[in-house]
This record gives sequence, C-alpha cells and structure tokens, in this order.
Amino acid sequence: MIDVTLESVSKRFARGGDAAAVDQVDISIAAGEFFTLLGPSGCGKTTTLRMVAGFYFPTSGRIRFGAEDVTHRPPNKRDTGMVFQNYALFPHMTVAQNVAYGLKIRKVGRAESKRRVEEALGQVHLAGYGHRRIDELSGGQQQRVALARALVIRPRTLLLDEPLSNLDAKLREETRLEIRRIQREAGTTSIYVTHDQAEAMAMSDRIAVMQAGRVQQIGAPQEIYHRPATSFVARFIGRSNVLSLPVVAAAEETVTVRLPGGAEVAAPAPAGHGLREGGTALVSVRPEHIGLTSATDPDALPGQVTDVEFTGMATNLVVDVAGEPVQVAAIDVPAGVAVGDQVGLRLVRDRMWVVRP
Repeated sequence: MIDVTLESVSKRFARGGDAAAVDQVDISIAAGEFFTLLGPSGCGKTTTLRMVAGFYFPTSGRIRFGAEDVTHRPPNKRDTGMVFQNYALFPHMTVAQNVAYGLKIRKVGRAESKRRVEEALGQVHLAGYGHRRIDELSGGQQQRVALARALVIRPRTLLLDEPLSNLDAKLREETRLEIRRIQREAGTTSIYVTHDQAEAMAMSDRIAVMQAGRVQQIGAPQEIYHRPATSFVARFIGRSNVLSLPVVAAAEETVTVRLPGGAEVAAPAPAGHGLREGGTALVSVRPEHIGLTSATDPDALPGQVTDVEFTGMATNLVVDVAGEPVQVAAIDVPAGVAVGDQVGLRLVRDRMWVVRP
C-alpha cells in the first residue's frame, strides 16, 4: 500500500475549451485508506479516478504515488488494480482464468499463480468457484470475481469505479460490506467512485464531495454530514434544509440569526465564516434535528403542514414556513397531525450549521 497525492490536477478534453472536467483538484490519500470520490453525474469523479489509473493524463498538475511522480506514466506501469462498473470479465474464460489474467500478463509462474488465485477467491468468499463459467454466476458473484482479479496482482492502489451500480438494492448493501471487509483485511490504499451518498457514508474513511469538476469538501463521513462546507454539500448528502436567515450578531464560531417567527438562535459556524451583523447566513439543519411543538411556541418556527408521510421508523412532514418548505423527520408525532395543521418547529441548536453558498 502507498499514499496517493493529487496536486492542482486539472483536465480539459477540448483543446482551448473553457470548461474543465476536473479543475485544480488537491487530494492527499493516506496509505491503506478507503477514500471515496462522491458527486452527481458529470462532476469529474470518474475522470479523476481515470487520471490516477493512467487512462487519462492531466492537462496540468501532478499525481504522485508515494514519492514517485506518475503523472505521465502509462497504466501498466502504475501497479494499480481496477474494478470497472461493467466488471469487464472475459465470458469465454473460467472464473480462475479471469482472476489469473493479470498474473499471466506479469509472467508469474504457474504454481505461484494457482496459489494466488485460490487465495484471492478465498478473500472474496468464492473458494471452489474457479472452474465455473462467468455466465453461471449471479451479478454479485461476478462483481466479486472482478474484485479478486484486481486484488490478485497485489496492487499498491485499488481503484473502483461505481462497482455496485448494476446490482439491486439488497445486493448492493451486502456487496459493499464485503468490499469494505476485504479492503480492511488487505490494507490496500483504495479509491472508490460513486454517486450514492449512503454507499459513500457507509464505506469510507474519508470522502471528497465533487461538483462541476471541483472538490467542495473533504472529510470523514460524520464531518461531511454534520458539518457540510457548502449549501451544495448539505443538500447532496442526505436531506437538509438550508435556511436563508438575517444575521443579528456574529462571533468567531457562532452566528446569531433571526428566525421567521422572531426568535433569535446562535448557530454554530466554521472559523473564518466572514459574516457580519446585517448580512444573511445560510444555515443547514437536518430533518431529524427538527422537533414538532405548538404553533404558539415563541422559540419555534411557525408553519403549516403541507405533507405527511409515515415511513415506519419516522414520520416525514413538509411544513410551509413563510413560503419556504421545511422537511421534518419526526419519531414522536402528536396523534392526528394532518395536512393544513398549524405547528411550531424547534431546531436543535447545536445541530445547526452555517454553510457557504
């Protein structure tokens, strides 16, 4: 395993074009870390991964594996293992032949190759499947064969490009647990690409959230969720209400804002937020951090219920507050709350967070 560093990496596909697929990306990935590139389609995450793999060369910037500059090194000279979205397995080969393919290219001896293939299949819980054809396997099993093929060469870095996107929801959940288990046991530095927020949150040591070719935030899943850097991150990761509120006072780590009902709340804020009295703050608050109370509560946001949805674990409500829809996920809901009712919303103050636009 080895650390991976991207220094001011950019990629433009059209010569002289203004738009960059990846724009000034700086990322440092620790040896043995499971690092995820997360974002919507077209945000640049797969392009970034392909530059790490060597399939694309950056327009500018550097990529280093440890102390080695690999920016313009071809894929076969980077010692990476790649797991593709479509698996890219050879249908005319057996499972064992597929897994052994990379070893054959590297001219590993037959006995050693057989031993390593059996070891890799054991890692992915497919011991005894070596003789089977690819078309005899389920989608989840094929995905594990692709993972074994990448691991068997013992790469310094494992790269995974949306590897679960072709699986159904239940199988995705099972397979992501397997991938994380295998990665922990192998200790391989891993870079994972996905657009699925739940997948990224469940699997990653750290996440880089990308939008329009740029990194919006890098952090541990808990930090990304509870302390989003921007309104985009707040809205993209799970669900969040981003309220635009007038600033009454500002301190180094809090911003006091006025709620639509007139109550004032000191919301936690990042250092260097730059807000001043008389300005406007964007405050993120998750639906599960809002409680229901009386519409006459002076410290609550007054609003009208416009939607009620019971999901089993919680009741999701949409409440119109001064013309803005506010999402609420409540576990304890007073009996009989219905569309049209006037309610109050109490925000959990230490779970509020001031974000950048």
